[in-house]
Amino acid sequence: MALLTLRNIHLAYGMAALLDGINLSLEPGERVAIAGRNGEGKSTLLKVLNGEAQADSGEITCQDGLTTAYLTQELPPGIEGTVFDVVAEGLGEAGRLLERFHHLSQAAAGGDMDALEKMGPVQSQLDAIDGWSLQNRVETTISRLSLDPEAEFAALSGGLKRRVWLARELVQRPQLLLLDEPTNHLDVAAIRWLEEFLLESGLTVVFISHDRQFMESVATRILELDRGQLYEHPPSIEEFRRRQAERLETEATQRAEFDRKLAQEEAWVRQGIKARRTRNEGRVRALQALRKKRAERRERSGQVKMKLSPEQRSGRLVIEAEHADFGYEKPIVRDVNLLLQRGDALGIVGPNGAGKTTLLRGLLGQMEPLAGHVKLGTQLEIAYFDQARAHLDEDTTVQDAVGEGRDRVMVNGESRHILSYLEDFLFPPSRSRQPVSALSGGERNRLLLAKLFLRPANLLVLDEPTNDLDVETLELLEQLLIEYTGTVIVVSHDRSFLDNVATSTLVLPGDGSVEEFVGGWSDLPERVTQRLLEGETAAAARPGAPEPRAEPAPEPSPQTSENATATPRKLSYKDARELEALPARIEALETEQQELTTAMTDPEALRDGERMRDLQARLETVEAELAHCFERWEQLESG
Repeated sequence: MALLTLRNIHLAYGMAALLDGINLSLEPGERVAIAGRNGEGKSTLLKVLNGEAQADSGEITCQDGLTTAYLTQELPPGIEGTVFDVVAEGLGEAGRLLERFHHLSQAAAGGDMDALEKMGPVQSQLDAIDGWSLQNRVETTISRLSLDPEAEFAALSGGLKRRVWLARELVQRPQLLLLDEPTNHLDVAAIRWLEEFLLESGLTVVFISHDRQFMESVATRILELDRGQLYEHPPSIEEFRRRQAERLETEATQRAEFDRKLAQEEAWVRQGIKARRTRNEGRVRALQALRKKRAERRERSGQVKMKLSPEQRSGRLVIEAEHADFGYEKPIVRDVNLLLQRGDALGIVGPNGAGKTTLLRGLLGQMEPLAGHVKLGTQLEIAYFDQARAHLDEDTTVQDAVGEGRDRVMVNGESRHILSYLEDFLFPPSRSRQPVSALSGGERNRLLLAKLFLRPANLLVLDEPTNDLDVETLELLEQLLIEYTGTVIVVSHDRSFLDNVATSTLVLPGDGSVEEFVGGWSDLPERVTQRLLEGETAAAARPGAPEPRAEPAPEPSPQTSENATATPRKLSYKDARELEALPARIEALETEQQELTTAMTDPEALRDGERMRDLQARLETVEAELAHCFERWEQLESG
């Protein structure tokens, strides 16, 4: 029996229907990928499945007691507490009781007699609701996802935060798991972990993803959402693209025949007076029906038209690095050797926190190497695609975000109206006048690409450009980069993208080393991919980072809590708290450092000498504080 069934579901916001008579049946254990262009309503469909969005009409039926978990694209802001706290809150009021007992037991273990006294009433409440089985469920889920229950959520990497939030959803023991772009901001190791987890979990899964390799690895079928309709495909991107092309070709043929017939009927009805006296009224009514059907037709939006060519060629040598170390006081990446020449496409891959941003800054000459040297080529014009989307002003319109108040822009040496240029990136005039804050993630990426491609550049630096882009736009971007005559450096965790674009790949496994290999992801030796797939663990093992627990902790109780601390403390309480806070402080400083670096590449900042001096002064302060934090980290860890 199907877990959940949608019958003839209609849902519209404004004029166009996002869901126009959708029918869908989900069977236990299947894994369904939802594909389609940005803005087609994929996230809305997940919200309908989760009960968050109410359909205008149609019928939804599900098994009695169906439990659903939903992992959204963006996590809620301001989440505080330990991993245990965040996961336990997934159980509602019972989870909050567990959270309180957990903290009281830890305090009691540290000698707090007041906490020990308070544990009794909380334990009684947990006994009444079978709270100990719930606690075991929380700890088992945390262990299964290789998380440290005592790690502070705010100090975790983006990938680990999403893993914690997934644990929060899974602790409810859902039968149906909904995932909206689960691979965004995850490194390769985390993506592979998620693939294996979903394959082994036995859960029914519906997910949205534009990561082609992830889709092929996980999905048992692909559903394409196009202009309000669902089309089913086998779980193969190649077969999906072939069937999609056949469907669109058939549709184009049928519509051409329809338009031919409509044109004939329009010509007939406009014949002379004699013809009108003798015309068939039934034929006139049929014409009116044709006109209505034509007016209701939903046209498929065109393809993105991205064109990019450097205004001037760089020198043959673009970047040369010899035995270069990059970092702050102490190296983060070591012994970098690289010869990048005009026309090369360099991929950079590694776990989150491995030093990819530091490496980019060093290669682009934005920081001096601690050892070795870096040489930049001549006549370099650099355009930077910022992963944090820092170049987009939320309050301005789409048109002004790109045109900066101008009605016309220069595109590859030709003057074009800004609205015409934006239509190449699938922003019609009505959308171009809306604020940036109204755009989806994929639309923001397209807007940033539109802005980036106006700049004359012969060196493109792209930091995670594939996030949120639909498959068609992603493939067009790949084709553009393949045909581009300049030089490309791209940081990405999208394995298919690296395979299709990169002529060579720099690998940062997370231990400070850097190796270069010819080709993309599939060309890497097995020993290297294995190190990368273990990269998240390596990054987590750095000083101060949380270490995953191998098995769930035993259930705490008042009787055992007094003997819970047998290991002597190496640090004072104050020093321990300082060490615990350092990872979050370092992450905040590195984020500000990246934002300052990005701001310094903005053309307006480059023209404003006072602004550049302020940015440079703040950057030096941040780098000095970072160096102090790393030094203090090392001191505390060494005891």
